[in-house]
Amino acid sequence: MRSWVTVGALALAAAMVGPAVVDTTAPAYAISAPTRIGGGETGKATPTPPPTPSPSPSPSPSTEAAPLAQGTLVETVAYGRHVRQRMDVWYQPDELKRPGVFLVHGGWWSSGDKKYMTEVSRSYAEQGYVVFNINYRLSGDASWPAQRTDTFGAIATARRHAARWSFDPNNYVVVGFSAGGHLATAVGTYKSRLPGLRGVVGISPVISPLTAYTEGIDSLDPNKRKLRDSAIKLAGGCEPTGKCARVWASMEVPWHASRGDAPMLIVHSSDEFVSAEHSKQLKEHLQQVGVPVTVLTEQGIEHSAPLYRLPGVAERVQQWVTEKLLTSGR
Repeated sequence: MRSWVTVGALALAAAMVGPAVVDTTAPAYAISAPTRIGGGETGKATPTPPPTPSPSPSPSPSTEAAPLAQGTLVETVAYGRHVRQRMDVWYQPDELKRPGVFLVHGGWWSSGDKKYMTEVSRSYAEQGYVVFNINYRLSGDASWPAQRTDTFGAIATARRHAARWSFDPNNYVVVGFSAGGHLATAVGTYKSRLPGLRGVVGISPVISPLTAYTEGIDSLDPNKRKLRDSAIKLAGGCEPTGKCARVWASMEVPWHASRGDAPMLIVHSSDEFVSAEHSKQLKEHLQQVGVPVTVLTEQGIEHSAPLYRLPGVAERVQQWVTEKLLTSGR
């Protein structure tokens, strides 16, 4: 089977490269009938969600569908029995082994949906990646670590059935937004490094729930107070004391940093409610064990989707992803 990285590198000016998947528990999976959205046709437009006064948890789908490569398919795959354990797979049914990008939506751990990542999924599919846009159990469905477990489960399923989606299971990245950034970085630092994981990207990631808890105690910012309450809910409704201390320790991404973790790119706004202090803690811990971390700070208050849509941010993220996947493919 030909390598997509080898073939695709010849046309890098026209298409970027992508990542692959990991292997853990790998449950059985089920799929919906694939939807063909390439071949001169455009995908169905998805409605833009109604505006809210607080920052969007994840990128909003556009009503304009960009053209995709001929024959691009989208399947909805069940990687577990719960209704939230689903992911949309965007792929080309050819003989190439393409890198993969896993996308993890935000939403305070208690809301949000993969449908809000449709345009981001499309943008990576246009670049030649296999895209896995995942849902996971929310904090109202199950407390921590169910969300991290689900992210592992989605990756494991993608890796196990890689051939079906022309996917290279040894070359992928995970990109998470806000609460999804917490899950992405948690996957990147949990125990030993996942096979094939080449990098992790966090857009406004809530890397330290303890920091969110502390910053939200006396804050006048309603988003900081909501984030504090959301972290408590994620922990099963208890605060970080006594019997709950172990759960909160498990949620703290910086405390799990170790040599061999995946390199990371993290983006914050200078004055957003998820402060850059989250990422500074992780960078300090990872640098102590020799893991490269890049933290970018944009001026303003934009969080998650609005931050990603600032001029140059998405392009910078895509360039970083491409560099990680091209290097690993050589």
